[in-house]
Amino acid sequence: MIWQVPRIWEDGDVWILGGGTSVPGQFGIPDDIIQKVVNGTLPPSTYSPYMHLLHNKHVIGINVAYLLGNWIDMVFFGDVGFFLNHEQRLADFQGLKVTCHPRGDRYDWLKYLAKDRNHSKGISSNPMMVSWNGNSGAAAISLAVHTGAKRIILLGFDMKLNGNRRQHWHDLYNKGERHNARKLPFDRHLRGFSQIAKDAKQMKVEILNASPISDIKEFPKYTVKELLIDNT
Repeated sequence: MIWQVPRIWEDGDVWILGGGTSVPGQFGIPDDIIQKVVNGTLPPSTYSPYMHLLHNKHVIGINVAYLLGNWIDMVFFGDVGFFLNHEQRLADFQGLKVTCHPRGDRYDWLKYLAKDRNHSKGISSNPMMVSWNGNSGAAAISLAVHTGAKRIILLGFDMKLNGNRRQHWHDLYNKGERHNARKLPFDRHLRGFSQIAKDAKQMKVEILNASPISDIKEFPKYTVKELLIDNT
């Protein structure tokens, strides 16, 4: 279903929850729980009670982040492989389901936003489009802006492997496969953030990076504790 994003979060904060490995540690999730989620012996929703400080926030979950719980307000994705693997579970998800993949306009239960071909990097100003920027996480920044957000917090946007050469806080994509350094997407994923920062400044939207280890250089970095605990 072709969608024009309503300004449902006017002047609010919006968290965009990506897949970086820094996420669970910032919420004090025990290492044994993290390992069991990564191994697939526990579901991602096991993290949810530890992340309770996000439950009353506006949250856009990227790809499998929707599996954390129904406190995720929206799931956003642009990859057809993810959709094919999760179609039924996505249909059952109670929050909004939003995509920029061209197949998305075929489904009544999916909200479809076209990729802005005239502004492929940065933040699209068209509420029916997103700037793709080469990845779903960066594309979701356009979605957050369209909702009326004045401050956007990027969580799990590490853009790097951790010390164990893991890319995500789960293992639902690679199924234990070792990463080939030549195939890692980080250089490509980082290319749009310079223009995102320029557009955000022009639009008077503040963007914070809640991944202290992130390779994104354009936004000030904070810990989750600094943003959710120290400021309460």
